[in-house]
Amino acid sequence: MCTSGAMYSDEDSIDRIIEMAWEDRTPFEAIEYQFGLKENDVRKIMRDNLKRSSFELWRERVKGRKTKHTKTSPANRFKSKNQK
Repeated sequence: MCTSGAMYSDEDSIDRIIEMAWEDRTPFEAIEYQFGLKENDVRKIMRDNLKRSSFELWRERVKGRKTKHTKTSPANRFKSKNQK
């Protein structure tokens, strides 16, 4: 996996970040809280680690999605004890 400049080069961390980014109900703020990565950093990790078509599909999926940003989502989410 190519992570070129990402803060987390650990493969398990990269896999978890990608998993969280694909999840509809996980906001970017949760990824930032857990890994210290801003939305642009997550976008770079996704671009570097996914096939181009998968990255473009993901971008279309999250673009403008209210649940990916805590400020625009009215949901009161359950937080697992395993999460930081």
